[in-house]
Amino acid sequence: MGGPVSMVEQHVLVIGGGVIGLSCAYELRKRGYAVTVAERFQCGGQASGAAAGMLAPFSENGEQPDPFFELCLDSLRLYEDWQQEIRTVSGMDFEFSRTGSLYVYYHDADRQAMESRRLWQSAYGADARIVTGDELISLEPGLSREVRGALYYPHESHVYAPHYVKALEQACRLTGVTIREQVGAMELLGEAGGASGRGSAESAGVGVSVRLENGEVLSADRLLLCNGAWAQQWESAWGINVPVYPIRGQICAYEAAFPGELRHMVFCSQGYVVGKANGSLVCGASEDVAGFDTTVTPRGLARLESWNGKLLPALRDREPFHQWAGLRPATQDGWPLIGPVRGATAAEAEALAASAAAGSPPAVMFAVGHYRNGILLGPATAKLVADLADGGGRQGDKALGGGNRYFSEAKLMKYAAAFAPGRFS
Repeated sequence: MGGPVSMVEQHVLVIGGGVIGLSCAYELRKRGYAVTVAERFQCGGQASGAAAGMLAPFSENGEQPDPFFELCLDSLRLYEDWQQEIRTVSGMDFEFSRTGSLYVYYHDADRQAMESRRLWQSAYGADARIVTGDELISLEPGLSREVRGALYYPHESHVYAPHYVKALEQACRLTGVTIREQVGAMELLGEAGGASGRGSAESAGVGVSVRLENGEVLSADRLLLCNGAWAQQWESAWGINVPVYPIRGQICAYEAAFPGELRHMVFCSQGYVVGKANGSLVCGASEDVAGFDTTVTPRGLARLESWNGKLLPALRDREPFHQWAGLRPATQDGWPLIGPVRGATAAEAEALAASAAAGSPPAVMFAVGHYRNGILLGPATAKLVADLADGGGRQGDKALGGGNRYFSEAKLMKYAAAFAPGRFS
């Protein structure tokens, strides 16, 4: 899959086998890198496999067209071809439903806020419109009559995350990615095998090594950290703040009364309900801070039940048949950390991206902190990481991956500055 980026195939070690790590591994392998994924537990076993799988940048980013919204939208636009490629390469099927979504409101006074949202999002291809009355009920008959209206987004979609992540893992394996699961806690080592401090693995070309819990050492030319909520545990190795924290998200699922009971993803200010092809109605998510505890709690489920019956009255008489929780990797500002490990300021990160574009790719990069948007952001994060790994891939310079580059140089700089891993230092 794809030709080599240089005369000598470089080896990238990816720490973390969730949807971000697997997406990056797949894209890097396509571009000719040797890739090894080291996963502490089981691939997709944390936030990725627990996700509702919504691809909804308009519904979930309603405030302004900032770089995070743009990255989410870029990823949505990638998804049609991306998911088809993963399906074809893996030989595995998974749900990808183009249902569209409804973001509802209960009070007429909220309509103006929805209209403002619709206006700025229309410039980005949302094709959204406000629906009320009979039109709203015809779109989603099961909605409460207390709902006054909704912002309808026809282009949003969703995947069934557990099956999608399994297919992504299989696509990685079939294209030559080496995957090591259940490796336990890992430790970054210096070039000579000693414990690492800042600077020991920052510069391109020095190589990186990681010791697994059983004492085995994995070495590579580059390191990509994609271990989600566990990223902060590597903070001392870099000498920068890595403010990624686990947020427990609790979700429950109900059995649909009949096929197609819920036709769209339905959002409100308190959460969402989405109907899956397997006959379940997935409701989420109740969030709290509980460290690395993934226990489902009565209080967490009660929070979901406190609003979902008001949204969909039919749920009032049903008990969820399944409850689960995942750890979402959140950052202080809600934006992920993507790019070279250095870059304590946006200006420095932009300079590093410029250096990469000039052919000096970084040895160590982050792709962590995607919070509630890991499934959505997988494709765009993979393209961004691979572009940086290629040295920016100057247009037309195939020795640097220029034939594969996805993002323009201007957007590469913009994203490198916005998502700089060292921006909190």
